[in-house]
Amino acid sequence: MPKDGPQPVERDLPTDESRDLLGLVRDLVQREIKPVAAEQEAAGVFPRETFRLLSEAGLLGLPYPEEHGGGSQPYQVYLQVLEELAAARLTVGLGTSVHSLSCHGLAHFGSKEQRTEWLPDMLGGGLLGAYCLSEPSSGSDAAALRTRAVRDGDDWVLNGTKAWITHGGVADFYTVLARTGGEGAGGITAFLVPADAQGLSAAAPEHKMGLNGSPTAQLHLDEVRVPDTRRLGDEGQGFAVALSSLDSGRLGIAACAVGVAQAALDEALAYTAEREQFGRPLADFQGLRFMLADMATRIEAGRALYLAAARRRDAGRQFSRQAAMAKLFCTDAAMAVTTDAVQLLGGYGYTTDFPAERYMREAKVLQIVEGTNQIQRMVIARHVAGPERKS
Repeated sequence: MPKDGPQPVERDLPTDESRDLLGLVRDLVQREIKPVAAEQEAAGVFPRETFRLLSEAGLLGLPYPEEHGGGSQPYQVYLQVLEELAAARLTVGLGTSVHSLSCHGLAHFGSKEQRTEWLPDMLGGGLLGAYCLSEPSSGSDAAALRTRAVRDGDDWVLNGTKAWITHGGVADFYTVLARTGGEGAGGITAFLVPADAQGLSAAAPEHKMGLNGSPTAQLHLDEVRVPDTRRLGDEGQGFAVALSSLDSGRLGIAACAVGVAQAALDEALAYTAEREQFGRPLADFQGLRFMLADMATRIEAGRALYLAAARRRDAGRQFSRQAAMAKLFCTDAAMAVTTDAVQLLGGYGYTTDFPAERYMREAKVLQIVEGTNQIQRMVIARHVAGPERKS
């Protein structure tokens, strides 16, 4: 390892502008995010001021058009920004990814008038979003959702409960999927619901093993009335909105996973270089060097996989299969790398005095959110082996 410790990741960036952007992000991370990450996570502090700062810096709308307040950056650049944020604090990286996910429906399925009216504030006006698909009885089987929206003149009235909502109770707006028709995927419609809508409330945040600074809560909709102008896309198009959003969102999770894994590797490298046993640094023992080599290889492979999928997206090509592969591989890699980091630190790795145990706890949730890794395997299998045959 270099004498001055782990080095910043060598980034593959397409333009001078994107290289300057990464420099800005790294500076912001070192000044505003990393110094307080451990303390705030332990205390369960939600970093709302950090998100306002990211919004002011133009970092909450990077992959969206400049005309609507976005950064007009290709996805391959946006994802590398996410990786840097997640390496400093997953609450911030994941929160940025969720915010981007919550803007996707409006940006890609909303009318020109809707985008002009709402998107600038969502992308760069200090607002924070949440995405509401899962429910207490329909997680992986998203098409079975029960939240219902009933037409009443020029309005829709929404009733139901959403579950596992990142930013639930602290978001300024919610992209909500609700049933407007019959059973199955064809009866679902998307709505943009403001947080101050009457009848909208959040339950107490879930008590989680990690990501303590990021509130996850159920969202209750009790006779919530929204005008038809807040419907995103056509009636019955909601499931297509959801799938399109999730393909992009899965790449965000993959990038966050690589960021957490990189942070864990950097911690392990620093520790094994300084800690001595039997008269020499731990990093000189072949068995431990092999562990470090495997960790670095998993990270490099994961980064290459999510970037390859991002470049397909940037080129306008289909990337659903590649997104599922990236989410699957990168999050499994993060779990393996963070577990090894704890092992390399020995007893210290199991204490809260070092961040390795936090990285390990945080990596676990990335194998679950935005489609469990079992669901990713189902998606990939359908692409490579065709749909399952019914018996």
